[in-house]
Amino acid sequence: MDPSPKDGESAAAAEPSRGGAAPSSGVVVQVREKKGPLRAAIPYMPFPVAVICLFLNTFVPGLGTFVSAFTVLCGARTDLPDRHMCCVFWLNIAAALIQILTAIVMVGWIMSIFWGMDMVILAISQGYKEQGIPQQL
Repeated sequence: MDPSPKDGESAAAAEPSRGGAAPSSGVVVQVREKKGPLRAAIPYMPFPVAVICLFLNTFVPGLGTFVSAFTVLCGARTDLPDRHMCCVFWLNIAAALIQILTAIVMVGWIMSIFWGMDMVILAISQGYKEQGIPQQL
């Protein structure tokens, strides 16, 4: 019994061992990361400020996130353009409080470090966009 090609596949593509070259198809795949409201509220800060916030989050959980909340009031951009600045500010304050309150069981401390790393990653990606350099991760 010979397997038949399925749904538009050619016989050469179905059986490349018979000498037929598989056709190259130009498929473009776009991946978008879906972020929750707390994650999307992380501001795009200048690189030195993001590194300071990472340092603060590493040694005092939630402090860097608390400082980053005030950069929103200073005009830092976030991935929540449809929300008011004060709402994004309070989302960052809530994230800082979650990190501080759960630091007792180490969850908040780990979350705080990852939050700081996200701040640095966002600062680096923003720098690439401003300079027009293609970004490779």
